[in-house]
Amino acid sequence: MAMLLIASISYALIQEDDEGEIPEKIPMFAEENEACLQCHGDDVYTYVNEEEGIFHKGRMCDSKVVDSAAFYQSNHYSFMCTDCHSADYDTFPHPGELRFEPMWGCMDCHGYDETFAQYHFEEIAEQYEKSVHYEADPDGFSCWQCHDAHTYVTYARNSENILKTVAYDNNICLKCHGNMDEYNLIDTQPKEEVTLISDHDWLPNQERHFSKVRCIECHTEKHDSLLIPHNVRPKEEAVKNCVECHSSNSMLLASLYKYEVSEERSKYGFLNGPLVQDYYVIGATRNYYLNVASVVIALLIFLGIGIHVILRIKHRKS
Repeated sequence: MAMLLIASISYALIQEDDEGEIPEKIPMFAEENEACLQCHGDDVYTYVNEEEGIFHKGRMCDSKVVDSAAFYQSNHYSFMCTDCHSADYDTFPHPGELRFEPMWGCMDCHGYDETFAQYHFEEIAEQYEKSVHYEADPDGFSCWQCHDAHTYVTYARNSENILKTVAYDNNICLKCHGNMDEYNLIDTQPKEEVTLISDHDWLPNQERHFSKVRCIECHTEKHDSLLIPHNVRPKEEAVKNCVECHSSNSMLLASLYKYEVSEERSKYGFLNGPLVQDYYVIGATRNYYLNVASVVIALLIFLGIGIHVILRIKHRKS
């Protein structure tokens, strides 16, 4: 039940922000892709066995279903299916050997290309190969486990709503860590139930933290040149010191709010200006002028007390 609560919080945040929005992206190869999506775009597919003249209806494997609406709103909306998958998929039934077709990774397209240099994909790959995900399954784990190319959207650089970024990124983690069927496909030590709530029983006000910050804030090693850190560390190395976030030098400025900080640090006149756009972080949201004013007021109070004491002493002597 608790796990469902976390997932529902994230899902609700995404849905709420998307109400009334009309995608501006125009599918470039919708007609070409329709041949694939006729079967892979739904839970149920149909086809006619022309040799036998028999109509067949079956259930598509969950891992092979592509949400067409999500695809055409993703970063890769302008691609044809066969840009990434073998052109041999144009034939039906598909040749059996295509089941062993190697999956393309992010680096196959984005690596070592000056067009994408600003995103530091090479450093991302280097950091990922140090992570617990890679160490757990260097052959089977890939970019796809977290970033499905059919649905992936870059929120960190484009979204004006931090809560949407939080919800989207946390749902990536919950896909496996909130679902034992998915988790046990990767982990060498299978679990029977989700233990996220009990594992975080030290964390005060869990619901608020789960909905306001991303898992990677506490579970990754920060990197100066990467907007999204990819070196996921073992749970023993997770941040558990509240002051790491709730201070004037909040680490949120180096992770969740890194993009906003690089764009405009003091738009609101606050020391940690970007933190006040969506919510208040105790101990981290400070205004320079208010700090100066509070010091001046405190000094005036002490000065007033001092003058009062001196006048009383003089009055007694007289």
